[in-house]
Amino acid sequence: MNTDSDIAGPPEAASSPLVACHDCGSLHRLGVIRAGEAAVCRRCGSSLAVAHHNSIERSLALHIAAAALFITANTLPFMTFELEGRQLTTRLWEGAVALTNAGMWPLGFLVMMVGTIVPGLKIAIATAVLGALRFGHRGRWIATGLRWMMILRPWSMIEVFLLGVIVGYVKLIELARLELHAGLWSLALLIPVLTAAEFILNRHEAWNMLQPQRRAGDGDGDGVDAGRLVACHDCGQLNEDATGHGACSRCGSALHRRKADSIASTWALVVAAVVLYIPANVFPVMRVVSFGSGEPDTILSGVITLVEHGMVPIALLVLFASILVPVLKLATLAYLLISVQFGARRSTRDRTRLYRIIEVIGPWSMVDVFMIAILAALVDLGQIATIEPGPGALAFASVVILTMFAAMRFDPRLMWDAEDLGENDRV
Repeated sequence: MNTDSDIAGPPEAASSPLVACHDCGSLHRLGVIRAGEAAVCRRCGSSLAVAHHNSIERSLALHIAAAALFITANTLPFMTFELEGRQLTTRLWEGAVALTNAGMWPLGFLVMMVGTIVPGLKIAIATAVLGALRFGHRGRWIATGLRWMMILRPWSMIEVFLLGVIVGYVKLIELARLELHAGLWSLALLIPVLTAAEFILNRHEAWNMLQPQRRAGDGDGDGVDAGRLVACHDCGQLNEDATGHGACSRCGSALHRRKADSIASTWALVVAAVVLYIPANVFPVMRVVSFGSGEPDTILSGVITLVEHGMVPIALLVLFASILVPVLKLATLAYLLISVQFGARRSTRDRTRLYRIIEVIGPWSMVDVFMIAILAALVDLGQIATIEPGPGALAFASVVILTMFAAMRFDPRLMWDAEDLGENDRV
């Protein structure tokens, strides 16, 4: 593992690639990173670069396989629900349609976007970009594609969708006969293939094929003046820009030393999420109607019902993902914001770890929303049995989206600005 973060160094290091840590802004000279190794920031522990053998070729092959699985997952039958002699077969995308038909078109639109459209678009873009790089094509459209791969990544929630399907399956298996079809098995195979494609892809290698990363000797002599450099938030290239408001020379993204109005906008999103969290837990998220009668379910009552039916592991999963995770995300964001505003200088590395955690867990709270979508599509047998989404589901989905936006708007480098780090080792 390479962790070289010294900016001053011997003359032979003057031509080493320079990278800035995404989370703390520290400048690093990267040495040679062999396949299977990674470079991490000495200051905050964030990943700087990861090397894999034949990264572009292997990731391209996996994305092609993912594209085939994605098509079959969305076109082949997904699951059949049978009760009282009547049955209904559904496909992956029909959960979003069921929500729309029930009058919840904003929720249906969201589920369609993050569960079908965005994952498909992301796979298509990655396949086109990696194919172009593999066969030697270079162009600004490739840089745009690489940027969009990063932008779409947190909004591609197909693995969370699968978890929602599993929870829905467990809730229904004791009530009716369920038959699993090829569409579901394709989705189950798609998740590990797509995860492997993401893991193997070396984005630094891809960006370097378009334009090499800035090196320590590029106009800097033997030293590095961090005050003249601005790190691109999208591709990581270091640009000379005294104003910090120009455009990246490699990908064309707008440059900024720090995210504009990061504190104010993050606070606004956190407060909005807190306000919506109340109706999300008070109002019903769905209503199960059987032979003309039924009772509404809130998130908490759904957890209690799972416990009463002996499904304790699933109940704990829903409790954690749908109740505890949103609260932890909101509390953590508020803590990070307050620490920045009061200029806290202790435990900065630990606070950075907390930020990375809430970035990763952000989409997983959508599991309840996806579960409701698949149940609404499956259980639609008229007077015999119907599951209707409730207003609490829309409020809860809004909480999840707002907290994700809040984490994106927060700039973790602000936590490190309170540290006395000198002028020549951060951008």
